[in-house]
Amino acid sequence: MHCDIYKSSKKDEMYLYVARPNHSNEAENTDPLAVLSEALRVAFGRATHVMHLELSESRKLARVNVLHVMDSLQTKGYFIQMPPEGLINPNAVEPEGLRGA
Repeated sequence: MHCDIYKSSKKDEMYLYVARPNHSNEAENTDPLAVLSEALRVAFGRATHVMHLELSESRKLARVNVLHVMDSLQTKGYFIQMPPEGLINPNAVEPEGLRGA
């Protein structure tokens, strides 16, 4: 199973896996977000292509179970990988109540 992976312009560490059943024949100019609902498109932001990947049951992925990704690609045409819980952005502004504490 082939897919393309895109990163979100709106949220660090959020990635979109898009199924590419005809990866060698498909035009590169297609909109990767076309498989998403309008609300998800807005939440994801601009998609920047990261890589093309061939998935199989034996392939290991860093943060998600490959079987979950493959199932979602087959049923929905996409999989969204959310940022890990507790991810700290060192450039984030502290909330007002915590400054100087």
